Amino acid sequence: MNNFQYYNPVRIVFGEGQIAELGKLVPDNARVLITYGGGSAKKTGTLDEVKTALQGANRTVFEFGGIEPNPEFTTLMKAVDLVHAENIDFLLAVGGGSVLDGTKFIALTATIENDADHEKAWAALKDGTANIRQALPLGTVLTIPATGSEMNKGGVINHSERHAKLAFHNDLVYPKFSVLDPAKTLTLPERQVMNGIGDAFVHVMEQYLTYPAQAKVQDGFAESLLKILMEEGRAVKARPNDMDTRKNIMWTATMALNGLIGAGVPQDWATHMIGHEITSLHGIDHARTLTIVLPAVMKELKDAKKAKIVQYGKNVLALTGSDDEIADAAIAATEAFFKELGLPIRLSDVQLDETAIEPILYQLKEHGMTAWANTKTSIWRYRNASCATPFKGSLKTV
Repeated sequence: MNNFQYYNPVRIVFGEGQIAELGKLVPDNARVLITYGGGSAKKTGTLDEVKTALQGANRTVFEFGGIEPNPEFTTLMKAVDLVHAENIDFLLAVGGGSVLDGTKFIALTATIENDADHEKAWAALKDGTANIRQALPLGTVLTIPATGSEMNKGGVINHSERHAKLAFHNDLVYPKFSVLDPAKTLTLPERQVMNGIGDAFVHVMEQYLTYPAQAKVQDGFAESLLKILMEEGRAVKARPNDMDTRKNIMWTATMALNGLIGAGVPQDWATHMIGHEITSLHGIDHARTLTIVLPAVMKELKDAKKAKIVQYGKNVLALTGSDDEIADAAIAATEAFFKELGLPIRLSDVQLDETAIEPILYQLKEHGMTAWANTKTSIWRYRNASCATPFKGSLKTV
């Protein structure tokens, strides 16, 4: 296990009916901007519930809706303009990971001075926001468990015009609090629920599936989260109204990316980086790009990752046999699990063919994403012989 520092200041307020606690969590006299997505927060009554909880204490409440499932830079800059116009001093994100990610970016870029054309904000995003030294405070009300954004310091922003989907991290955007009400997930379409499980599953795998680092706590925790996601993913498909299942899914998705299982261990985010480019180019749901790419990465890097794939096979899937047999069976079982949830595992599952590969590679090179993975293997020479199989080809060092 490597040396590490772990810091996470987020207050979690978990359970049914906990939106009522917002009156105690949001500062008195605040000028609050509620951010949300495409309208489900209004349709389900969650937005009204939030506004009711904020009444009193001399608060002034504003709204900004329309943040996309892959939050667009240009949309978020409109929110920044509203922050300036109305002297907003607290942000409250109501929605899933995209709304939360976008609100974090608003919190950071609203503090950039003399940025009428938003070019400084774009430059900050390309730099991962590392040089931003102040941000507006924010809280969140989570409605879609998936990304873990409610308990971490990062996010991902899309810029369709530039064909870019870029990540950022900054300690200043840890939420002050996050309200997690699992009852809010009962209104979600099955597709969103399954996307969330797939997203959380890959989050765990990219912090776990590298090489042995003798980190028994992190490995054991990660393996437990993977088991729970598999068990509860199947359970929620069979019994979508079971509240205990919803609670476990919501909390597991949060724990998957709050830094605990990634502390002191090697990580490999190649699947996410490739997936970001597929989303940016084709508008495919983030989670669904991940379930396409992860099994392919497992196959291509099977030898380099074999020890951890076998460990996953034994400890999570209870597989037996030789190491080669377990590794192959573990990859097949991962694909089968994704398919069971209705998630794609091939480019052809999302109506893409081999012509999609070259633009993805070009975008990866443009964004400097050509050498991830614990093996330091470059993906720039990634080739696909047939889209009937996932990224069948080779990863070659360049």
